[in-house]
Amino acid sequence: MLEAGDILIRRGLIDQQQLDQLRQGGSSASSLVDAAIQQGMVGEESALRALGEELGMDFVDLRNAEVDLELVKSFPQKLIYRHSLFPLSRHNGSLTLATSDPLDVYALDEAGSATGLTIIPVVAERSEIARLMKKHLGVGSETVEGLLAARAEDDDVQLLEEIEVDGSELGEMAQEASVVRLVNEILVEAVDSRASDVHIESQTSGFVIRYRIDGILHVQPAPPEINRFQAAIISRLKIMARLNIAEKRLPQDGRIKLKVHGREIDVRLSVIPMIHAESMVMRILDKGAMKFDLLGLG
Repeated sequence: MLEAGDILIRRGLIDQQQLDQLRQGGSSASSLVDAAIQQGMVGEESALRALGEELGMDFVDLRNAEVDLELVKSFPQKLIYRHSLFPLSRHNGSLTLATSDPLDVYALDEAGSATGLTIIPVVAERSEIARLMKKHLGVGSETVEGLLAARAEDDDVQLLEEIEVDGSELGEMAQEASVVRLVNEILVEAVDSRASDVHIESQTSGFVIRYRIDGILHVQPAPPEINRFQAAIISRLKIMARLNIAEKRLPQDGRIKLKVHGREIDVRLSVIPMIHAESMVMRILDKGAMKFDLLGLG
């Protein structure tokens, strides 16, 4: 089989000089394609179509895809998060599975072994797979496996006040990059969806995130793998609000001042001790959106 770079050259998508440049960066087959896309050498759809045709896989547009929720729930979620796969349909003993990395044959083999079905892989854009993951699996789906790279980049969320972190084990865990990214993801999603409140609720089965949008609470269930980070997520938010992370028996109220996408956001935060663990309610005040709305009224 031809290498990824050779496929792109043969299809006229890149030239030899560009391929040499990518290889000098030490890119593997899959990361070489990603690097070519990120550097603007080739469009994602064009690259994926070329790879798919070479490997005998169809390209699918997921924007209007019909999703079988029962199938999604029955498919091993670990594989969805780890390999950015998404099950589309099942017929007799075969399963049609969307992937953004047609070169990752090990992921497809793992899916076949885990389900006992014959895998029919189709190729789709990573952003569309991520959108379906977010829509049907909830906040956190992009951040689970080692908590994958979150959608919220470091510069999306900027604290406007300095914070102090104690040297406790929980305090250090709350400062880990994966936990920081996950908390940033929750905050960015709240702002992007124009939520007025965010509820992080402790339950016997784990924790659930709810956004209040237009007066209605919408459940965004976190994948089960994230449950073990619940204490760290709560602690991270308490640190941002300059609250006592060691206090778990008494209610606490605090405030976080930050910028999201360059807009000033004021978060009023209440921590509520529960039987199983702490729960939290955050009121989101988007000063940028408020100014925009007032200008619109004028």
